[in-house]
Amino acid sequence: MLGNGKTAGRRAAAVRERLGALAPDVRLPDRYQLVQSLKAAAAAALAWALTGWWLAAPMALMAPWAAVALVQGTVYRSLRSAVELLAMMACGTLLAAGAAAVTGNTMAAMLIALPLTVLLGNWLPVGEQGLYAPTTALFVLAYGTYSLPAVGHRLLETLVGAVVGIAVNAIVLPPVHSLHVRTLACALPRNCSRLLRELSEGMAEEYDEERAERWHRAAGELPGALSDLRAARGWATESFRFNPGHRMRRSTPSPSERWDVVWAQVVNRLLALTLTLWETASERRGLPRPPARSLEDLSAVMAAASEVCATDATIMEEGPDDGCLEQRARQLAGARHALAEAKGQLRGPGPDAGASLGSLVAGCQALLDDLTPGEDGSALLAGAARTGRI
Repeated sequence: MLGNGKTAGRRAAAVRERLGALAPDVRLPDRYQLVQSLKAAAAAALAWALTGWWLAAPMALMAPWAAVALVQGTVYRSLRSAVELLAMMACGTLLAAGAAAVTGNTMAAMLIALPLTVLLGNWLPVGEQGLYAPTTALFVLAYGTYSLPAVGHRLLETLVGAVVGIAVNAIVLPPVHSLHVRTLACALPRNCSRLLRELSEGMAEEYDEERAERWHRAAGELPGALSDLRAARGWATESFRFNPGHRMRRSTPSPSERWDVVWAQVVNRLLALTLTLWETASERRGLPRPPARSLEDLSAVMAAASEVCATDATIMEEGPDDGCLEQRARQLAGARHALAEAKGQLRGPGPDAGASLGSLVAGCQALLDDLTPGEDGSALLAGAARTGRI
C-alpha cells in the first residue's frame, strides 16, 4: 500500500509538471475574440427567435447555424461568405431533397447526395464554405421532409440567419484591425535592434560557430514578421470595406508601405551579415575571421545601428520630435565613423581574411545606407508621415 501511494504521488507530480510546462503556451482569449464570440452567440439566439416566432419553425436549425458562420473577422468577409454560404446550403438542400424524392429512402439519398455535395464544395472556389453543402444535405435528410414547401422553408430560414449574422457583425462593434498593423510595424525595428545588439556584443568577444548559427536563425525569423505585417495590412484594409461604423471605432493610422520596403532591406542585410559571421566561425568553410581590431570597429557599427533601430521603434510608437531625430542623426554618424575605421583595415589582412572583412564591411555599408534618410524622405519619416504625426 505504501509503495502504491508513492507511485501515485510521483504520477501526480509528473502530471503537475506537464501541466506547468503547458501553462505558458495557454493564452486567454483577447478582447477581439471575446467580442466576436459573444456577437456570434447573440446572432444565433436572435436568428432562432425570429424563425421560431415569425416562421413558426418547429426546429429552426438552419437560421442560427448560418448566423454563427457569418459573424466573420470583417464586415466585407461576412458579405462575401454569405453569398458562398447561401449557394452551398441551397445546393445541399436541393440535392438532398431531390435524391430523397427519387429514391424514397434516406440511406440511398445519402449515398447519392453526399458525394455530389462534397465534390461541389471542393471544386468551386468557395474555400471553407464548401463544407456547408454536404453538412446541409445531412441536416435536410435528418429532417425527413422533402416536399417543396419544406425545402423552401429551409432556404428561407438560411436567408434569415444570414441577414441576422451580417447585421449583428456590421452594427455591433464592427471589427477594425488597424491596431495590429501598427504593433507589427513597431516590432520590426525593435527586433532588428535586439539582433544588432547581440551581434555587437558577440563580435567584441570570441564568438563560436554555435553562437553565430543562433544569430543567423534569429535573422531568418525576421522575414516571417514582414509576412505577418503584410497580412495584417490586408486585414486592416478589408476591415474598412462596407463597415458602417468604422468611424466610431477606435482605429490607429498605419505607417506607409515604404516602411515595409525599408525594413525588408534591413532584414536582408542582417541575413547576409549573420551568414558571413557564421561562415567565419565554421571550421568547415575555411573562411578566416577578420582581425580582432576590425571586429571591434564592426562591433561599434552594430551597436550604433542597434541604437538607430531602437530610436526608429520609439518614434513610430510615440511620434517624432526634435530630440529623437537629433539623437538618431548622432547615432548614425557614430556608426559611419566606426565603419570608416573598419574600412581602414581592409589592406592589412591576407586575401582570405580580407574577403570576409570586405563582405562584412559591404553589408554594414548597405545597412547604414538603408537607415539613412534619402531624398524621398527616409525609412523613418516616410513611415511616420502616414500616421499623421508629422
